[in-house]
Amino acid sequence: MNILITGGRGQLGSDCEQVLKTSHEVTCIDIDELDITDSDSVNQVAGRIRPDTIINCAAFTQVDACETQTETAWRVNAAGPENLARWASAHGARLVHISTDYVFDGGKTPPETYLETDTPNPLSGYGKSKLAGEQAVAAATNDFIILRTAWLYGFHGHNFLKTILKKTLAEPERRLTIVDDQYGSPTWSFRLAQQIRHLLENNARGFYHASAEGYCTWFGLARYFLEKLDIPHQISPCTTDAYPLPATRPPCAILENRRLNDAHLNIMEPWQQDLDLYINRFGPALIEECRKTN
Repeated sequence: MNILITGGRGQLGSDCEQVLKTSHEVTCIDIDELDITDSDSVNQVAGRIRPDTIINCAAFTQVDACETQTETAWRVNAAGPENLARWASAHGARLVHISTDYVFDGGKTPPETYLETDTPNPLSGYGKSKLAGEQAVAAATNDFIILRTAWLYGFHGHNFLKTILKKTLAEPERRLTIVDDQYGSPTWSFRLAQQIRHLLENNARGFYHASAEGYCTWFGLARYFLEKLDIPHQISPCTTDAYPLPATRPPCAILENRRLNDAHLNIMEPWQQDLDLYINRFGPALIEECRKTN
């Protein structure tokens, strides 16, 4: 396959390049080379590369900023994917678009899960813009894979785990309070990249949920991560109400990989297993990076 990856310097885009380049022709680019919100830029760059597959990892993922930077959120998360989908449809290419658990309102109770067939009802500007992106892609092309995932972390880019590690290393005596009443599935971007390759090589199409198996809270994730790294820490659980933020998060947005399982295509692993692998592979480098950036 001739694959174009947008958002190539982010944690998922970087991992997609690493996973796919061993067996496919891959061009990995970022905003400085392709602005997906500009249809002329999409037509020019995609027209030059002529991919038969586009993987869209570009997104405005600053959840709280989406509440005030509404125009930017909708341009990047909705108009941009539509531009890519229109080009793909016109040139016989397939589009893989990454979406989020935030398209749901999170009103279920653990261990209840959200299926691909459940009706979205986003609570935040971020979730609304991502749902609009899903809808725009599905309306513009029939040859798509839309993957909803959750709580991504990886070695590249920014994520919750790095934030917690930086704060802990900078002030080891400071007690951090972390939300313990929001539930989701921490998902390793490298595993998701492998899942994307598996779907492409099996000629899959349509909507899929693709997150790690199992679930936890943000507090549970932070505690597991710091304990596995053997980092001295002071953390305490708190409620969402005690830690107010501009954007409303879904309280329980556990995704079930139902369509992957039904098609015998699910290669996602339990979140603890993947986090252990992540720590074994990158632990010392993560600690060094976080110490340097403090």
